Amino acid sequence: MTEKTLSQRVVDRMYENDWFSQWLGIERVEVKPGYCVLRMTVRKEMLNGFAIAHGGITYSLADSALAFASNGHGRKSVSVETSISHTVALKEGDEITAVAEEISLTEKIGIYHITITNQQGNKVAFFKGTVYRTSKSWDV
Repeated sequence: MTEKTLSQRVVDRMYENDWFSQWLGIERVEVKPGYCVLRMTVRKEMLNGFAIAHGGITYSLADSALAFASNGHGRKSVSVETSISHTVALKEGDEITAVAEEISLTEKIGIYHITITNQQGNKVAFFKGTVYRTSKSWDV
């Protein structure tokens, strides 16, 4: 058995207490400092009145990817600004994948771009997030 990296231990700890990400059914595919890949499936209870995924679903997946990628450095980080653009509607049964990539990292601020794709590889949403990096380390 291989030893888990710091990033994996931090994300494991975060996920254990993240009831919303668990409810979403998020699967952690890959986690590294400043990088994260998450996957989930759109379920019926996630649809809005148009029978498409509520915008909050893709937003929440991207927000979790932001949290896991930014905290993967081992320092507690919290979002201070986020935005999303939805480009393709999602339906029940669609499998979506979020890839979070670090764009800039300083002592106090991190900037991330998260691209969400569907099972066909179509880009369905684009998310940008900025985090504040506290001086507190994860004890994992």
